[in-house]
Amino acid sequence: MEVVKSNSMIQSLQIGIGILEIIAEQNRPLKFTEIQELTGISKSNLYKYINTFVQSQILHRDSETGSYLFGSKLIKFGLVAADQENVLGRITPYLEMLSKKSNCSVTYSIWTENGPMVIKLYNSNGGFNIGVQVGTILPPGSSAGKIFLTFKEQPLISEWKEQELEGMPLEQREAFEQELRTIRQSEIAFAAEPIVQSVSSVSFPVFNHQKQLISAVAVVGFNGQIPKTEDEPLSQYIKEISKQISSF
Repeated sequence: MEVVKSNSMIQSLQIGIGILEIIAEQNRPLKFTEIQELTGISKSNLYKYINTFVQSQILHRDSETGSYLFGSKLIKFGLVAADQENVLGRITPYLEMLSKKSNCSVTYSIWTENGPMVIKLYNSNGGFNIGVQVGTILPPGSSAGKIFLTFKEQPLISEWKEQELEGMPLEQREAFEQELRTIRQSEIAFAAEPIVQSVSSVSFPVFNHQKQLISAVAVVGFNGQIPKTEDEPLSQYIKEISKQISSF
């Protein structure tokens, strides 16, 4: 790893940023030995950097695999950068439209090392409690969870998916796998929410220009308010909004 020496820069900070850049370039969780090989930094020095990043939540260490990936602190930094580009600002009007059209709450979620996290909540009916708030981690069986299970491509998804499938009877497991295949084709997911009884949701993916998943939007309401199939009028409206958002 090459570092440009300059009296006007902090060399150790340069090295730390270089480590993060190398991890980002691989686009997958890395073990310590892989990072050491890619950076060429001595094990003792690299350990200090990695340990500092983990303690600062810039990196997250998976306790089972021992691999490192970006942590929640960098996600927060990313949200600030995204807000500067007004990405979420451009999406918010669509969340408002969905909430008013459906008379339900609408959530916007991104992926974290712990699962999908709600970072935006819009509710045109302020008195309705859907059981989630900004910062809530959504379970795999939620409609937004199913969107991430279907479209998010990274190793952690398989482990997170097993949490949902563990203990399922074979027939039910096969039905769930078939549901995910259907979601991949239709780009819309339905669920009876596991967080609050009598509450259901419908979700759709938000893609970037490379058709990579960046987030999920969910419309959440009482069972009678939420469609159960993609042929229903509200589902068709939601799919049209989805296309408009992902066309940014």
